Amino acid sequence: MTLRVGYFPHNNSLFVLRHRGILEQRVPDVEWVDLRALPAADRVDPTSALPSEHSDWLFTEGGYDIVGTGFTPPLTALGNDRDIVYLGISGPRVENGRLVAPAASGITTPADLKGKRVGIAHGSWQTTLLLFALHGAGLSWSDVVPVDTDVRGGGEDLLAGRIDAWVGAYPGLAAVERQLELTTLVDTASVFSHPSLWFTRRDVAENRREDVEAVLAALRESDAWIAENPRAAAQYFVDDAHARGAAADLDTWEAALRGRPFGVHPVSEEFLDEQQRAADLLAEAGLLPRRVDVRSAVLPWVGEVLTAAV
Repeated sequence: MTLRVGYFPHNNSLFVLRHRGILEQRVPDVEWVDLRALPAADRVDPTSALPSEHSDWLFTEGGYDIVGTGFTPPLTALGNDRDIVYLGISGPRVENGRLVAPAASGITTPADLKGKRVGIAHGSWQTTLLLFALHGAGLSWSDVVPVDTDVRGGGEDLLAGRIDAWVGAYPGLAAVERQLELTTLVDTASVFSHPSLWFTRRDVAENRREDVEAVLAALRESDAWIAENPRAAAQYFVDDAHARGAAADLDTWEAALRGRPFGVHPVSEEFLDEQQRAADLLAEAGLLPRRVDVRSAVLPWVGEVLTAAV
C-alpha cells in the first residue's frame, strides 16, 4: 500500500528526507506530496477560524497519510474533529523567528500593538506566537489587526509599510534585517518551545505501525545527516528555490539550518501543556470551532518506539 507523505520546505526535516531517498529504502512504495501544489487560498481571513488545509488533506483522497508542520496545525486538526496522532517533535526552535517592528515605529512592546496591523502566516506557529504575546500583554486577538502574509511573505509587507509588525522567520527575516533596523517585541524562547512536529491519522498509526516506525527511523537518520552536513542540506533548499524562479542564498540557508535543532523526540508533558494552553487560547479567540483535549492525540507506543531508539 502506498504511503503518502506530505512535505514542504518549512518542515526542513521532511524536505531533506524527500530529496535523500532514505525512506524509500525502508518503505518500497512512497508517494511524496508537495503541499505547495495542493489547492489553497492565497490569503485567509485571520479574524476567523484557522485554515484547516493540513488536517483536511490528511483525510482526503489524493492528500497524504503523514505530515510535518509547525506548532499550530495539529490544533486546527483536533478543533475540526480530525482523529490525529502525534508522531514526534523536534527540540525547541527558539532561534527560528520572532515578533518584530521597525525601530522607527515607536512600537517597543506587545502592548503597543493595540490597533496595529500584525503580519503572520495565519494557521502556522506564527499565529500561536502572536496570541501568546498578546495574552502576556493583557491584549486579546480582537485588539490587533492580524494580516495574513502567507508563509512566504511578510518581509516585503513590513518594508513597504503595509503592516506595522511581523512575526518573521529565518531565512526571510535575515533579508529584512539587512535593510531595516528592527525592534524585537517578543522572541520565541520567552513565549514557547516552538518545535517542529509530525502527525498522522489514527487509522494509519494503528494499522500501519511498520510504516510509521520506518518514517520515524528515516527521519532520525536524515536529521543526523543534516546536523553534520548543514551546507549540503542547504543546497536542496537553494536548488528548489532556483528551480521555481526564486532567489535563495546558500550561506543564508546554511545559517538558518545551523540555528535549528534536528532529531525526533517523543512528545513531552511540557510540549502537551504548551499545546493545551495554545488550544485554549485559540478557542477563546474564536480561532478554533471548539475546545480540544490535546492528550487525546497521544498513542503510547509511538513514544515508546522513539524512547527505545535513543
